[in-house]
Amino acid sequence: MPSSCKEIRAALAQCLQESDCVMVHRNSAADCLRPPLVDTLPTQCQQFKRAFGDCRRGMVDMRKRFRGNQPITFQKLQETEQSGEGYQLYAGKSAFAGGKGVTDGNNAADPDWRELENQKYREQAAAAANKK
Repeated sequence: MPSSCKEIRAALAQCLQESDCVMVHRNSAADCLRPPLVDTLPTQCQQFKRAFGDCRRGMVDMRKRFRGNQPITFQKLQETEQSGEGYQLYAGKSAFAGGKGVTDGNNAADPDWRELENQKYREQAAAAANKK
């Protein structure tokens, strides 16, 4: 298997080994991933299962053939949980990092483009009227 999904696969395997489905009920990890028992898994294991499936799907996705499959690594998830920063990606960058600035509701809104065009027209009309 290519190296892009190894970390998520290892994290899923670790989560499954520590879950009650395997430890207490003595089911195999493969059985725990199938429909009757998948609902008994902890939320984190279900998220790893979903992420691993998305990663595997991304390996054959033709839209990603140039940039390659770029899943969120497990270490990155752990770092963001500890630091509190968002890890949701948008175009390869964090969706919540690098904002425009503080928006507390007291900032002046940018002027509408129509108003700017009207102002230019009025200035041109006034300049033309002054020339006559």
